[in-house]
Amino acid sequence: MRIAVIGGGPAGLYFSLLMKQRHPQDEIVVHERNAADATYGWGVVFSDIALAFLQEADDAFFRKFTAHHTRCDYMEIVHQGVPVRLSNNHFSRTSRIDMLRVLQQACVDAGVDVRYRSHITDPAQLPHADVIVAADGVNSEVRTHMAEHFMPSFDERRNKFAWYGTSQRFHPVSLIFRQTPHGVFMAHAYQYSPDRSTFLVEVDPETWQRCGLDTATEDESRVFCEQVFADDLQDHALLTNRSNWFQARVVSNARWSHGKVVLLGDALRSVHFSLGSGTRMAMQDAIALSEALSAHRQDIPAAFASFEQSRRSASDRFQDAARRSLDWYESVDQRMPLDPVSFAYDYMLRTGRVTHDDLRERDPAFIAQVEASAATSLRGHAA
Repeated sequence: MRIAVIGGGPAGLYFSLLMKQRHPQDEIVVHERNAADATYGWGVVFSDIALAFLQEADDAFFRKFTAHHTRCDYMEIVHQGVPVRLSNNHFSRTSRIDMLRVLQQACVDAGVDVRYRSHITDPAQLPHADVIVAADGVNSEVRTHMAEHFMPSFDERRNKFAWYGTSQRFHPVSLIFRQTPHGVFMAHAYQYSPDRSTFLVEVDPETWQRCGLDTATEDESRVFCEQVFADDLQDHALLTNRSNWFQARVVSNARWSHGKVVLLGDALRSVHFSLGSGTRMAMQDAIALSEALSAHRQDIPAAFASFEQSRRSASDRFQDAARRSLDWYESVDQRMPLDPVSFAYDYMLRTGRVTHDDLRERDPAFIAQVEASAATSLRGHAA
């Protein structure tokens, strides 16, 4: 089988690796438009649940993949300057560039032909391929070129985001909420290496404009955000890497394949980073597609149908959770009067996928705080 993969991100590389391991005789070529060491953003975070499927699919690769990860077993929500610890939330973090290097090397070792600075926008450029996997990201050019077949839809969200790094080490995954005279600012922060953390800043568009960030340069925005989160950064600077403001875009497709072309990863469906599941979903897609193509070697349409059947419901569930999470962040100003414990509790329930009983089992100490806070509030109302 001749397989062409467009896009050298986690979805495309992991799919290529799995297929080459299962079928060494297949010709698999990955076309990546950028250089091998080009990456934007900072770190990537996985929950233990997210990593379990990787270990099940390929334990040897799993050990390489996680060898240099930074681990933590709790997260913190900082509200009104008070950190609230949420235990038994296990996370594994690494830099995006290190994650890609591990995947790149594994593909080379397996015999995958990875071609950098190879820009493919139209599947017609690959006439000899039996299968074309479009894994070219959330702004997929292949999907755009074939929009009449895939029928994509886009949910453009309100809030503004900027990705930064910092030398301040946020050991737990930290969600920080700061009330300013202009409005609420939020930061999603986590350490991903011995000396670096991701620091993603989020703000609603009205506050963004009131602060003058709509006309600020990249460096002016960086300085402003350093001032907003000065207590959290503790004199550490924010670091930029194309740290321009953007809005979240939730992508879905009515159809996942057409002819010999199939979408994969963020080209297929985006999952918002507030759930920390985008890379997980992309790599789970890669596993499912490799299994489907292995089971239906002589019938590509059947393989694509099997892939969609195995992943469609999970995709829909995660996108629904992502929208609920986005709704929570976009209305966070209404929740700022809550005390820190009640605020953290409200956050944990935001998607509807976690219940009070789930939290009691996972972190009984936190639920004891929640119930004590509720009892105090009831006594106050009674008085």
